[in-house]
Amino acid sequence: MEAPQEDVATVGASAAIEGQQLKASEEAIAFMSSIEPQKCVFADSLVTVSEGGRDLGKFSVQVEFGRRVQQPCLLLYAQSHGAIDDSPCGTTVTAYLTSDLEVLEEDFHEYVKVNGHSLDKRCHMVQRDGQMVIDKVTTVGEEVTKESVSHPMSVLRGLVTEGSTLLLMRLMALRKKVPENMTFVSLDQRLRIIHTTFSELGLKQLEVGGETLEAFGVEKIVHSVEDSPTAWHCYFLDDGHLASRVQVGSPVAMRLLELPSKIEKGFEKIPLVWEEDMQMHSEFLDRKEELKAGHASYLRQHPEIRALMSDFLQFLLLRKPDDVFQFAREYFLPFAPRRPPEADPKAESL
Repeated sequence: MEAPQEDVATVGASAAIEGQQLKASEEAIAFMSSIEPQKCVFADSLVTVSEGGRDLGKFSVQVEFGRRVQQPCLLLYAQSHGAIDDSPCGTTVTAYLTSDLEVLEEDFHEYVKVNGHSLDKRCHMVQRDGQMVIDKVTTVGEEVTKESVSHPMSVLRGLVTEGSTLLLMRLMALRKKVPENMTFVSLDQRLRIIHTTFSELGLKQLEVGGETLEAFGVEKIVHSVEDSPTAWHCYFLDDGHLASRVQVGSPVAMRLLELPSKIEKGFEKIPLVWEEDMQMHSEFLDRKEELKAGHASYLRQHPEIRALMSDFLQFLLLRKPDDVFQFAREYFLPFAPRRPPEADPKAESL
């Protein structure tokens, strides 16, 4: 008996993924190797609104130069948080990327709290010994599911993730052109290799801060093994700033309300003026400045600290646990290096 056409397609796609046959196009790989990352080092800040214009939350992206294990890289920190139908939800992405957007390490965190029931997803990926090692922890209520998988970097050429996608589209918009056959590989919810494609939407008039501006559109389509593809439409201003982001079919959209130049004017530096009698405390001030310089230098070398603490505090204030120390221990436990049971001093003392 002949199998239905839809089942055959699904089985074929599954077999291709299991056999690591899905690949990024040569055009996509060539595009990633030709980018100029210094052009995309700036921040975006949008609001999340409903179809009726109700403010539901915020979405922000920060990009800066950083270092990971003494290797220069791009550090991206993206965060969205808010409430839909009075249910708190949010997503945080921290990614370390090379100059051609190859992922060195990325941490993804998503949470939703509905009617007393919580959903929490964490996915951490890191390059190690020629492999991309991926650990995922999903918590639904009290039930915890853990998944781990690794893929050779040789089959992940042209990989795009939540973090690198944001920069990839920003760079396409700056060029005002999406080349043909932009087919990359990515990972689905079950950590299987799938395709993600990008195409050009053309120009569109958008209203930002009371002005009508021309924006360049990029469509991202995430393909799936079992389900229908998911499409995102993003529009960017001439300078690369994100102006609009929406998942096709969703009643929720992200929009830029004020032009970036106007927002930046609200954060002018205030000059520091020392009083004349401060000379009496020169020894104290010298030591204070020495400590400040040391702390600032360390924070510049490790910008991930700000992203990590911001995510932790947001989650802490959302949950409001009675035992803060136990909550902190459970929160940071996934970041601890793996150790065999015999290395645990508590286990040795039992």
